[in-house]
Amino acid sequence: MAIAQQLTANQVAEKISSTMLAAVYRGVNDVRLETVAVPEIAPGEILVKVHTCGICGTDLKKIATGSHSAPRIFGHETSGTVVAVGPEVTRFVTGDRVMVFHHIPCGRCYYCRHKTFAQCETYKKVGCTAGFEPSGGGFAEYVRVMDWIVEKGTVPIPEGTSFEQACFVEPVNTCMKGIERMALESGETVLVIGQGPIGIILSVLAKRAGATVITSDLYEPRLTMGKDFGLDNAINASRADVVAEVRSRTEGRGADASILAVGSNGLIRTAVEAVRPGGRVLLFAQTQHSETVFDPAVVCVDEKTLIGSYSASVDLQQQSVDLVMGREMVLERLISHHFPLTRAVEALQLAANPQPDSMKIVIQPGSKK
Repeated sequence: MAIAQQLTANQVAEKISSTMLAAVYRGVNDVRLETVAVPEIAPGEILVKVHTCGICGTDLKKIATGSHSAPRIFGHETSGTVVAVGPEVTRFVTGDRVMVFHHIPCGRCYYCRHKTFAQCETYKKVGCTAGFEPSGGGFAEYVRVMDWIVEKGTVPIPEGTSFEQACFVEPVNTCMKGIERMALESGETVLVIGQGPIGIILSVLAKRAGATVITSDLYEPRLTMGKDFGLDNAINASRADVVAEVRSRTEGRGADASILAVGSNGLIRTAVEAVRPGGRVLLFAQTQHSETVFDPAVVCVDEKTLIGSYSASVDLQQQSVDLVMGREMVLERLISHHFPLTRAVEALQLAANPQPDSMKIVIQPGSKK
């Protein structure tokens, strides 16, 4: 069925063109603004007009390394408005404001039964697309949401909550998962390396779990931003030795745990050395496979534990929704730059090369600025 016919049959609230703008990945470090077809929806699916899509570090790594085939349209921290619904959709109508997860597990396989949802084959199958291979699709004017995501991964945005705030639900979920995997105990000291948006969220959640949080970053403006979120125990890594400073604040032992919230493998050693014998290290941003080598004796002799956490947990979906929609954290304040879709390439370049004053960067297709 042609898109115009299909949308008319599903009571579209506004006229939708057959084409739209999108930031299309064409190869390594090659993203182009192109005109593409508006995706058609099938029974059980919805079409969402994108209002805000955050730029995530995992998308940047895919673009920079060419780890995925082209063409694709990335972007998965998406919020917007339902503009068309397919037959069999009962949960949503046109005009609903929603945020959309792009991964939802099957709930039945071996990995789901063992709560390792990110390893589920259904979870790995992205359920949102703006065209081409499903890859999120938020860097476009419209995104098609497939049936299993409509049923289990599309969340209404309540009145009074902005699209900007709502687009943080998925990244907050990933951070909650990381904190849960660390099994923090009240009174423990945690070092969070990196105070970009994800580092700040992880720090706040660790503090929320009862930990004493020490933060570090090279950029003073980021540490200043952290103070607005109650993070006032900071180390400027451009001026001080982080490991020595952490030890000085913990009677020489080191932190009970550390979180590496930046993608630099070179900081793994810092994260490991900053924790006491018997402590834990969470690798949160190391999403690309490599041959990074660390001293195995820190695991065997020093009894330090390395923990990995990747992507979101469906078990924490409601908790992350409640925190974000309830504005327990005013996450909008983490947004430093808003770019229209016409400047998406510029937005991606800035996100890939962060500056002292850049934090969360979002693309907003409807913006004219």
